[in-house]
Amino acid sequence: MTTDPNSRLVALEDRARRDARLYSPSATRNAVPIRDVLTALLPADARVMEIGSGTGQHGEACCQARWDIHWQTSELDPDSRGSCAARANDLPGLLAPLAIDASVPDWHDGLDMVDALVCMNVIHIAPWRVAEGLVASASKLVREGGFLFLYGPFKDGAQTAPSNLDFDASLRMRNPDWGVRDLDAVVSLLAEGGFALERRIGMPANNLSLIFRRSA
Repeated sequence: MTTDPNSRLVALEDRARRDARLYSPSATRNAVPIRDVLTALLPADARVMEIGSGTGQHGEACCQARWDIHWQTSELDPDSRGSCAARANDLPGLLAPLAIDASVPDWHDGLDMVDALVCMNVIHIAPWRVAEGLVASASKLVREGGFLFLYGPFKDGAQTAPSNLDFDASLRMRNPDWGVRDLDAVVSLLAEGGFALERRIGMPANNLSLIFRRSA
């Protein structure tokens, strides 16, 4: 494998490349813990929409564990989209990526409803309007009783890990519109869209898995 020269600009880490497939160090580390959370939550024959799929490793891991899942990847970055497409070629449940910008109003138009909308390690390296757009369309895309899943670092008042505070400072130096998001702000935003925080799961490296259930 070789190092992809554009990865640090796109993903803030050095991703390895094998043919069209990219390999993210962070996704490699957390794919199994995230897979274990999601595959236990998803109903039979679940339809999943992922925003910001990156290399496609998370959808790949879940579809390898659950062959009944239909997982729609999406990415704006062309190289990452190519990586998702290469992985989709080998797994019938993993669908070729769409080019979706979650900050665009009504990005869900034309898409079928899903059981779950998932977004891993995105909202802290994107403007807040991406989180707002994610929730605005989630309320129209996720079926009643379905859920929205977020994974990543969060600030949680006095309980915030020092490493997350340092990460927040480095992100804001890079781009003032980025930053580790305040958990209360995220919960409030989801509540406005009709999603209630059902579970909060501590994950490795001071990350959280958050499951927001759409009310009936």
